[in-house]
Amino acid sequence: MKLLEGKKVIITGASRGIGTGIARTFAEHGADVAFTYSSSEAPALKLEKELNEKGVKAKAYKSNAASFQESEALVAQVLEDFGGIDVLINNAGITKDNLLIRMGEADFDAVIDINLKSVFNMTKAVQRTLLKQRKGSIINMSSVVGVKGNAGQANYAASKAGINGFTKSIALELGSRNIRCNAIAPGFIETEMTEKLDEKVVQGWRDGIPLKRGGTPEDIANACVFLASDMSSYITGQVLNVNGGMLT
Repeated sequence: MKLLEGKKVIITGASRGIGTGIARTFAEHGADVAFTYSSSEAPALKLEKELNEKGVKAKAYKSNAASFQESEALVAQVLEDFGGIDVLINNAGITKDNLLIRMGEADFDAVIDINLKSVFNMTKAVQRTLLKQRKGSIINMSSVVGVKGNAGQANYAASKAGINGFTKSIALELGSRNIRCNAIAPGFIETEMTEKLDEKVVQGWRDGIPLKRGGTPEDIANACVFLASDMSSYITGQVLNVNGGMLT
């Protein structure tokens, strides 16, 4: 059963990891996919080709979601290329971890700009389209760290906690026009990045999770499908924890 047949989605930061998993799963459910990348052009073009082969329309766009001007230009181009927007997934994000005593101002600002300001930029850019059509779903990628904090990630935790507050506020603002806004807070998700870590460290994380495994990009993608589809038509303003039970 294809839950997103005919829907048009924008996904920021989809050239790797969770974003790629979301793009693939959405295409499998019949959605047309516009997605962004910042520097990884080869993987982005490879993903574009893969998605088009699934029988949907897909296109990669080089765009910096931290830039308000680029976000506006992106949305205008997607509207021209795809003829509409039904779902926005704000997934772009970075980490620049360090203890606060060693964290530079530039590292704090970069994480806030790319993780949090990008959500403002893209939501603002698609808002007029969604308001005109009186429907839409906005899904913001938060983190378990934004709920509970984490030593060495003050910048990242602040950006993700900010996303949670932004999500709830936008849900209140746009709910009367049938526009829903929710966040997903992943726990430990195993991607290309975690493959570079020491296996003992990774296993230690797995052992601390009640389900005894790390999550996959597909686990997050499936939650996104639910929140993008009509199956969640009465859900808005929520932060959905997808973490295997590591935070309850």
